[in-house]
Amino acid sequence: MAKNKQKKKDEKDLQLEVRERAMVEGILEGSPDGVGVVIIRLDCGCRKMAAVSKDGEPASKVIIYRDHAESVCDQCKDDQGAFIRVVKQFIHWQDPAPDPDQQKQISLKVLGTAETSTH
Repeated sequence: MAKNKQKKKDEKDLQLEVRERAMVEGILEGSPDGVGVVIIRLDCGCRKMAAVSKDGEPASKVIIYRDHAESVCDQCKDDQGAFIRVVKQFIHWQDPAPDPDQQKQISLKVLGTAETSTH
């Protein structure tokens, strides 16, 4: 039974990734200076995303959305997705990705940490 629950959770996570990927592609398409998209997942299920340039500067507006919803949750409407509610944040790099040193510099400037996920 536990194996079946894990499989369903993995399938749900995969669906989220697919929907995120579509958003990422749309953001990058509208952001010619973007080398990646910052993805911030919040504890409520909403997502914040924005393209980032090779200098670590914003290359698009910040988009906040919630899967299968007409708008973001009430909590995000009140606090605009407060940092304290972040459960995961990373940069999805566009191919070709910047070199590892530049990725580290951009990540440090944007996320405040040198840790990055390669997506």
